[in-house]
Amino acid sequence: MYFKQLTTEGLGCYSYVIGCPAAGEMVIVDPRRDVQEYLDISREEGMKITRVINTHVHADHVGGEQELKSLVGAELFIHENADVGYEHTPIKEGDTITVGAAKLDFLYTPGHTPNAISILVTDIMRGAEPWMILTGDLLFVGDIGRPDLPGDEILDEQVENLYNSLYVKLGELPDYLEVYPAHGQGSLCGKGMSAKPSSTLGYERRYNPMLRFKTFEDFKVKVMESFPSRPKSFTHIINTNFKGAPLLERCPLDRAMNPEKFKQMIDQGCTVIDVRDAAGFGGFHIPGSLNIGLEKQLANWVGMAVEPDSDLLLVVNSKEDYDRMCTELHRIGYDRIFGYLHGGMAAWLLAGYPVEGLAQKSTQQLHDAITEGKEFTLIDVRTPAEVAAGKIKGAIHKPFAKILDEGIDVDKDSPIIVMCGSGYRSNIAGSYLQSNGYTQVCSLAGGAIAWTRSGFEMEH
Repeated sequence: MYFKQLTTEGLGCYSYVIGCPAAGEMVIVDPRRDVQEYLDISREEGMKITRVINTHVHADHVGGEQELKSLVGAELFIHENADVGYEHTPIKEGDTITVGAAKLDFLYTPGHTPNAISILVTDIMRGAEPWMILTGDLLFVGDIGRPDLPGDEILDEQVENLYNSLYVKLGELPDYLEVYPAHGQGSLCGKGMSAKPSSTLGYERRYNPMLRFKTFEDFKVKVMESFPSRPKSFTHIINTNFKGAPLLERCPLDRAMNPEKFKQMIDQGCTVIDVRDAAGFGGFHIPGSLNIGLEKQLANWVGMAVEPDSDLLLVVNSKEDYDRMCTELHRIGYDRIFGYLHGGMAAWLLAGYPVEGLAQKSTQQLHDAITEGKEFTLIDVRTPAEVAAGKIKGAIHKPFAKILDEGIDVDKDSPIIVMCGSGYRSNIAGSYLQSNGYTQVCSLAGGAIAWTRSGFEMEH
């Protein structure tokens, strides 16, 4: 049996290749939309991709099943409750697929979604008992799936399903089973996930706090305590996956635009995402643009800050950065990418078009301003857990996601300094506030990390 776990950095998504070289056949579980890696494995290992299985309708990334069906003719499988709008073979509890030496048995395990399955994987060349379980978004390493994404109207039912799937359905399975989830650290489908990509049922039963409750009532109280932020992109991604994602070849053609054309597109309502680093954006940027730099979790931040149906333009340092950004955007269904500014900000400046800056305040400048009693508002956009570990005296705490949803109750012409953990989120939030008419916004360079390393104190 051939088995391989593949990681999508940033989104924290795992997909799986299961096959049999002797049979020349393989199955892909929970594929991402850019499918070249699966095609490479297929070619290198001499196994044809015959089936694609989704453990559930995903909320945080657009699936690659339509791409694989188009390219290799793979048959698509998903649980019978999913009611997706594309041609597929429905899966139900007790169904089995055999791929040479690999045997896949399906369990119905709702809770994260009402259409979720887990897959028991057996290498029949080694033994008749299952070796591992692919748990989808039911059970993670160190956490469990969130039940709130399908909607508040079925939340109570989802929590009960989650408990039964974890404690009853998985409760019947042996400790030795290896656990391979659909997500890991960096995903917003859970919280507190380990960076380790796999575990065992026995270890999770012993050390996963969500598997150690004595009663359903205690479990429910903890589950309902809080949920991670829900990006704007999630509903769009769910709807895209239900309908079946359009093939990437149908997305708008990529174009390098001169400043005049770029400005025309902005005037027609396009959203500009500037992917340069904080210093570059802070020096000069196009008015109204959002600074979302090229870092691992950028797709999550785009999903929070940008509406999914936006027509997008990009400011990048190179064509390579443009291509990488397009891949990240396609993974979350942001397909309306119309091009990038050829020549970058230098070309824009030489064309004589307006620019603005987002000042980067150093920790020493902030400390001096506090000591001197200068008038300004310091806004901390970190999560409650981050702030609980310490915050700068006088800072107003408003998490990043809430600023995007609610804005801030501060005069638009008053001085504002935005801070986060490292300076990345504060630049997104700062550029967002600028685009909404705030005229004196600054970002704390290096954020809380730089503040503490400078030797300045935090309140606890």
